[in-house]
Amino acid sequence: MAGRIEDYALIGDMQTAALVCRDGTVDWLCLPRFDSQAIFAGLLGTEDHGFWRVGPAHAPEAAAPAATRRRYRGDSLVLESEWDTPEGTVRVTDFMPPRDGAPQVIRIVEGVSGKVPMRSALRMRFSYGRIVPWVHRRNGRLVGIAGPDSVWFDTDVLEAAGEEDDLTTFGQDLTTYTDFDVSEGDRFGFTLSWQPSHKEPPPLPEPEQSLAATDDFWREWVALCTYHGPYREAVIRSLITLKALTYAPTGGIVAAPTTSLPEEIGGVRNWDYRYTWLRDAAITLSSLLRTGYREEARAWREWLLRAVAGDPENLQIMYGIAGERELGEAELDWLPGYENSAPVRVGNGAAHQLQLDVYGETIEALHLAHMTGLSRNDYASQLQLKLIRYLENHWNQPDEGIWEVRGPRRHFVHSKVMAWVAVDRTIKLVESGDAEGPLERWRELRDDIHRDVCEKGYDPERNTFTQSYGSQELDASLLLIPQVGFLPPDDKRVIGTIEAIQRELSTPDGFILRYPTHPGEDNVDGLAGDEGAFLACSFWMADDLAMIGRVDEARRLFEKLLSLRNDLGLLAEEWDSKHQRQVGNFPQAFSHVPLIDTALRLTASGAYGG
Repeated sequence: MAGRIEDYALIGDMQTAALVCRDGTVDWLCLPRFDSQAIFAGLLGTEDHGFWRVGPAHAPEAAAPAATRRRYRGDSLVLESEWDTPEGTVRVTDFMPPRDGAPQVIRIVEGVSGKVPMRSALRMRFSYGRIVPWVHRRNGRLVGIAGPDSVWFDTDVLEAAGEEDDLTTFGQDLTTYTDFDVSEGDRFGFTLSWQPSHKEPPPLPEPEQSLAATDDFWREWVALCTYHGPYREAVIRSLITLKALTYAPTGGIVAAPTTSLPEEIGGVRNWDYRYTWLRDAAITLSSLLRTGYREEARAWREWLLRAVAGDPENLQIMYGIAGERELGEAELDWLPGYENSAPVRVGNGAAHQLQLDVYGETIEALHLAHMTGLSRNDYASQLQLKLIRYLENHWNQPDEGIWEVRGPRRHFVHSKVMAWVAVDRTIKLVESGDAEGPLERWRELRDDIHRDVCEKGYDPERNTFTQSYGSQELDASLLLIPQVGFLPPDDKRVIGTIEAIQRELSTPDGFILRYPTHPGEDNVDGLAGDEGAFLACSFWMADDLAMIGRVDEARRLFEKLLSLRNDLGLLAEEWDSKHQRQVGNFPQAFSHVPLIDTALRLTASGAYGG
């Protein structure tokens, strides 16, 4: 059975990622890319759907023991898990080296004290747990093959075992086991490498050299960070997580490395997040730029220009990590889902929705890149102008909005506000002399959008903006109104909106829901069921409280949010207040980005504890 979502650690190589549970089990791994089919899908099913566990041996009828303690090795993505057992203490170091060849998961077992019986249990299942590969030995190496994929298993335990190879590693119940003892000072490496099945085997791994290189990579990358405030530990861990969610060959950024982790345990709100949302990637770019990471910003801008090239009028809300447009949604009916939360979905049918806010987020990101001195790209300016010309004729249409509702389109206030942002930032680009455009016409457009929102999206009786025109509902995305400069923080309508959201969208423990959900199927999003508090919205509330001068309250909320992180500093998409646990895809870029932003704002205001 899979662990709780917060029981997992992330390791990755900036092309794919694995989730490692407290008991030493890799329950999720897609090879060779984030969006490839999983070889280990136990996270969304059972052990029959694939896993790899390395840890102290235990009785077959007993649960695998959880690590006594675990941590990331300094400011890195190298995971260290330690078990204290009656026989002694053992450490397992898990990592994926930044890739220049075959993708690898490397696990180094180290004896700390005593002599501990250990077991590696490897159950490879291709195509999200559906296909059992042909597992055999080739030139002394173990390989599993199915169709276009091959996965190679190497360990130096076999070298140490000598003539007892056949007894040390054996197959049973379609699983490969390796039994061995580890004594103080011993170090044994285990490596899983992927290679297209028609190619020659990947080179023999060198675990110790790869570990040293991985340590060096993360140390050098973290050294570029320009933030040195009181929340540095949380900011650094979030930045490392965002870097891990970046697909290095193209610069695309996935929203999360998982699919179908539910927003409600047992519910149907299960989505595939292994794609690049323009919205998520744009706000990620903002955080990276403001903490010193210009190369990632440049790579994302180049990804955007390639993805949108030739068809900016049909801007999608999301693309594949290499810019793919077709992300057709399907359900995997052989997987029961995380804690029986079905269906399990791959692909995402929201890709072709109309979400007008993405024009604002995308142009805001291009504007920030321009303002922070990122080298000029003429096509980026041309793209911005083309997007504005599209918005001129479409900003007043209803859309599916930031939350990708699957109900009827509406005139969402947040979408209109972000259309205003797009026009405002383009006006600034033209005013700077770096582009040409009809300034007066666009200034009139900016005023028209602003007037339209204030007249149709504001409820004067309750002194709050509303989710959509003519609606009485609230929406946490309204918290972004002062943050994007649509209205100043001290405007009474802004303060009224913040206070209304606090009253009507807060959970009992003080976190913020995206919008109201109702029993039955009459939700605005067209879906049955409920969901947890959306962590990004809760960070937005902390930002707004600081902006209106309630800095102590903002700090308390922010530090309460920090306490929701798991022991390794990772956050999923949402928080289930009822069951006091993380829910949604994990780890989630859209949670870690506003964490960074709020830390920067509170640091600038001096609103932090001693």
